[in-house]
Amino acid sequence: METKKFIYYQDENMFIGWLEEYPDYKTQGETLDELKENLMDIYEELTSGRISNVLHVGELRVA
Repeated sequence: METKKFIYYQDENMFIGWLEEYPDYKTQGETLDELKENLMDIYEELTSGRISNVLHVGELRVA
């Protein structure tokens, strides 16, 4: 099973988060579990190929 890192914070009664690989696509949930479910939905949409011009984060090795 593959894992993906996500970043989140709690703002009053909501958890706000995004996938590390796709920082421009944020979601929220009333619980951390709901946030994770919503992040899974976003991941499936972003990797399905149905959304054009998806922004990614990459790494560049420099000398």
